[in-house]
Amino acid sequence: MKPNRRQIFTVGAAAAAAATVAASTETASATTASTTEAGSTEFAVTTSSSTGPYGSGLLGSWAGAQRAISTPAQIQHTRETNGVFMFGDSISVQDGKALAIRLLNRNGTQLAVHNWSSRPTSGAVDALQQWASTYGLPRRILMASGSNDIFDPPKFAAQVARAMSIVGQNRTLYWVNIQVVRKSVASTVQLADQRNSSWLNMQLYDQQEKYPNLKIIRWAEWLWVKPYRLVNYLRDGVHPTVPLGQDARNELIVQSLVS
Repeated sequence: MKPNRRQIFTVGAAAAAAATVAASTETASATTASTTEAGSTEFAVTTSSSTGPYGSGLLGSWAGAQRAISTPAQIQHTRETNGVFMFGDSISVQDGKALAIRLLNRNGTQLAVHNWSSRPTSGAVDALQQWASTYGLPRRILMASGSNDIFDPPKFAAQVARAMSIVGQNRTLYWVNIQVVRKSVASTVQLADQRNSSWLNMQLYDQQEKYPNLKIIRWAEWLWVKPYRLVNYLRDGVHPTVPLGQDARNELIVQSLVS
């Protein structure tokens, strides 16, 4: 069932408040993070003090950010064996390898990835288009993108529609929805983060009404339903803790892909 707008914004605001209050009682499990390069999985936000037109700030250049991209041989093998193509951001740079192992162990499905930190969805859809043209597409595509779209939410729906036009009607596009309330920013910006996350998720649900083959993986709702999860399963309000949050998010994804 599609949540209505009131549910999305009301629950989202409550989640933001819970995350802000609970930050002071964060448990040890929530501070466990992957050993990546410093800053490599964070947002590429400009150093300007401006909060931008939507309150969350401005997204800087992501061209030089950390990435994880499968080799052409891996991509080709994944398509030929009816595996899954994945396009994600810094969360997926962190969690993609663990997801590939979990998916392979579950039913032998191969995963090829194009994950790029700080990248907005427009860049992820560009990569989807490139792979479609170069390799063709398998029947399942996973989009784990949107966290970096909190800085410019109105452009998101058009990118979802563009992805659906590339995928076509005979494949399924799975999309992990968005939960961002950065712990490192002021409380007013945190509220903007949650408002914009909810705005993005609302656009996803609206697109799902148009495209029956768009399947939403409800990571945000899974976190909201028990507010302590926003603390214990997210290390910085965005990226999952490792292994607790990573395992939970990856399991939601795997269950959707193999059901």
